[in-house]
Amino acid sequence: MGTVPHRTLVELPPSVKGMATPAPLVPATASDEGEITVSPSELRELRDELQRFMMEYRFGLQEVETKIGILRDEFLLTHDYNPIEHVSSRVKSPDSLVEKVQRKGIDGDFASIRRSITDIAGIRITCSFTADVYRLFDLLTAQDDVRVLQVKDYIASPKSNGYKSLHAILEVPVFLSTGRIEVPVEVQFRTIAMDFWASLEHKIYYKYATRVPDELLESLKDAAETAAELDARMERLHRQIRGGGAGQVAPVAVREIAAVPAPVETAPDAATRPVDDPGVRPV
Repeated sequence: MGTVPHRTLVELPPSVKGMATPAPLVPATASDEGEITVSPSELRELRDELQRFMMEYRFGLQEVETKIGILRDEFLLTHDYNPIEHVSSRVKSPDSLVEKVQRKGIDGDFASIRRSITDIAGIRITCSFTADVYRLFDLLTAQDDVRVLQVKDYIASPKSNGYKSLHAILEVPVFLSTGRIEVPVEVQFRTIAMDFWASLEHKIYYKYATRVPDELLESLKDAAETAAELDARMERLHRQIRGGGAGQVAPVAVREIAAVPAPVETAPDAATRPVDDPGVRPV
């Protein structure tokens, strides 16, 4: 038998597959020191359940990565132009997932986490120009096995701090030995300038523990406007060089994607960090 801090286990979710009602995480007794006692076999079962849960999101992420990789290779071969500058992706670490469950007050069972947290798997696609952002979004979401669950177009409607990006929650099928499951993956589309600004904003919010001085916030907003002007200027130059091939593309909201809610304002740092957890890897 072993003891572990009470905080470490109580927030980790149990599996609910094949169960009508989620069971307690582990049968355990709490000591006066705030610890619970579990057996090695119970710890192994907990580890295996968590690994199976996270595995589904890793597979869903791989499905989206494959789709993006195919589009990138096809553009290079057929169009002699690659709209994708770079791609990064991650699956949330268990610690990061537990922190979000605690912060949002979500029940600690897998079913509740599946319903409430849709950015466990995340991928960021950095494009050359704004037109490429919308073009890649259209090409990806037009595939018949991709279902759009939510879109937040912060390019058409930037956040109050100047943040710009196109966020989409996409559901993709994963085929396991037990059958087909649907896995949500958050996909962020940005230009190089948007990504540069968001990276700087992230570092500033981290340094000041989200309590950023007003003068810095104002400077950040000015920098976002400058980045947007640079995006527009570089895209005009690109169109001139390529003879107008990368024309203007209407924002997502204008193209009336069905069942997509309007962007919702969240904390200034919330939208810039879904793919900033440790473990981001290039594709």
